[in-house]
Amino acid sequence: MTDAQETAADSSLRTTGGAPPDDVEPAPIPLLEPRDGIPPVITDEDALAEVIAKFGAGSGPVAVDAERASGYRYGQRAYLVQLRREGAGTALIDPVACPDLSGLGEALSGVEWVLHAATQDLPCLREIGMVPSRLFDTELAGRLAGFPRVGLGAMVEGVLGFVLEKGHSAVDWSTRPLPEPWLRYAALDVELLVDLRDALEKELDRQGKLEWAREEFDAIASAPPPEPRKDPWRRTSGMHKVRRRRQMAVVRELWQTRDGVAQRRDISPGKVLGDAAIVEAALAVPANVHALAALNGFGHRMGRRQLEQWQAAVDRAKELPDVELPQPGQPLAGPPPPRAWAEKDPEAAARLSAARAAVSALAETLNMPQENLITPDTVRRVCWEPPSTPDAASVAASLAGFGARPWQVEQVTPVLVAALAARAKAPTQD
Repeated sequence: MTDAQETAADSSLRTTGGAPPDDVEPAPIPLLEPRDGIPPVITDEDALAEVIAKFGAGSGPVAVDAERASGYRYGQRAYLVQLRREGAGTALIDPVACPDLSGLGEALSGVEWVLHAATQDLPCLREIGMVPSRLFDTELAGRLAGFPRVGLGAMVEGVLGFVLEKGHSAVDWSTRPLPEPWLRYAALDVELLVDLRDALEKELDRQGKLEWAREEFDAIASAPPPEPRKDPWRRTSGMHKVRRRRQMAVVRELWQTRDGVAQRRDISPGKVLGDAAIVEAALAVPANVHALAALNGFGHRMGRRQLEQWQAAVDRAKELPDVELPQPGQPLAGPPPPRAWAEKDPEAAARLSAARAAVSALAETLNMPQENLITPDTVRRVCWEPPSTPDAASVAASLAGFGARPWQVEQVTPVLVAALAARAKAPTQD
């Protein structure tokens, strides 16, 4: 980090508040420019080999980012990978032309990777052979440090005093060739990531939270790939309106048909058929193509062949025997939704209320979001089936069993013990 950036970071992180005098014009915030210009996109194995050698020989952490085409293409694959490291500069790699980046991943093995919102990019990076053993997540660091806005642009501006260009985050990154303004935007995403990491590390250390952050980063880096979601069709937007099992079967058939079409054509499922149209058809259960075409989402500019495809899915659902209809809800792996607690178990509801208040107060004291202090699901599980004797050892063991990190166990155990003990001593209502 330059002296100017160091000064900007220190003043931003340690500000004591107060507006500048009325007669003092605030200094303009400079627009960030790529230090080394925009590098050519790597599209062949020879150029990739050079990048691997350069980045393997670089020094310090490596900034990593990936661009996807969410909303345009099927799935979450990477369409551009950006890296920057001291001694290697910036690289932009086309993972469509170079789909196997395992050699680059191996060259960076043991190196700390700096990502912003790492859990968003790690799945698509894993698909192309890039898996970090160590990482630093600047977004999560910002949350733990108590920053109110943790988007990359806000963090770079607030901490380092530079403005990142905006406007290309939601473009179709599967476009080829990629326009020069998009490449400039992509290069800037990794330009100051390591500088931001260094400033945030200092701030976390100042707040006594650096070891907490390291535990979080290690947990992200060592987490296995998530299991495929069971019955993903149940997450159709508007699904709460669908109550009957036959209607649910219509949603399932339409969703699965849409997913197959989207995968074949490599486009976003929402561009094939919207969730609102699926729910509309499920509620109506149209008798034929003519009735289907009258529903919102089906009639406008939709050809006869497409309508027949969707009506065939509806007809399959209509013909299913009752025993093959989906059940109205998924088996719960944990406690019921909190809204049902008061009726199912009033004492558990009271425990949860006390625990939530205690965790909220602690999070405010520590200046971080509650969900980063401890996940709401963990609190619910402990409160639904608390230890028979809610002492420090048993509550700590419960938290650890549900995946809480050591720092979380240390911070949350005392307040949960107090909340559970208070509810246990509270007189019961007749």
